[in-house]
Amino acid sequence: MEFRQVSLTYPGPPPVTALRPCELVVERGEFITIVGPSGSGKSTFLNVAGLLDAPTGGTYRLDGIDTAGLRDGDRTALRGRRIGFVFQSFHLLPHRSATENVMLSMVYSAVPRAERRARARASLERVGLGHRVDALPGRLSGGERQRVAIARALAGRPSLLLCDEPTGNLDSDNAESVLGLLGELHTSGMTIVVITHDAEVAARGERTVTIRDGVLSESARVG
Repeated sequence: MEFRQVSLTYPGPPPVTALRPCELVVERGEFITIVGPSGSGKSTFLNVAGLLDAPTGGTYRLDGIDTAGLRDGDRTALRGRRIGFVFQSFHLLPHRSATENVMLSMVYSAVPRAERRARARASLERVGLGHRVDALPGRLSGGERQRVAIARALAGRPSLLLCDEPTGNLDSDNAESVLGLLGELHTSGMTIVVITHDAEVAARGERTVTIRDGVLSESARVG
């Protein structure tokens, strides 16, 4: 992903500048973390990076594709093909099994119906839940539920994984388990961007970008 002077101003009155012109390049296979206080612009950054909001200035390229000229339907299709989302809340349907929750992520994609179950189970295997494919969310620990959410994000085979406070609802043991999984995914070549307020989580990235008052600034590369 590549931000070139990307900004976002919400119309007024009065207009509100949520993201000021910024530069950021995330290379394929990198693991970066985004930190900043509440109200700093982290959610705005996530919405722009995830193609949920279009920037009002600058150029955002995803996998080399200039997203500025895309129609809404094309943006939605690109988001579905290239981006996986993981949130603080797991957003799992309580009366659906782990497999069914992952399958639901592919309902509006081009994945043939017959292939969805096999791909869902493969994603659950990938996150270490091959033995829990039929379990309901209520029978899973917090860490396991977040792993289901990550499997759901991976089922579409995205090139970019965007994680918004992925350990925010977890105790320390489950948080460590999820961070370990993200590390394994990074090692396998996945591009990962994690938004967090936790310094320990931020330290897991190869580099950290700080956002404050809508301004991005990058710290030195770790290591």
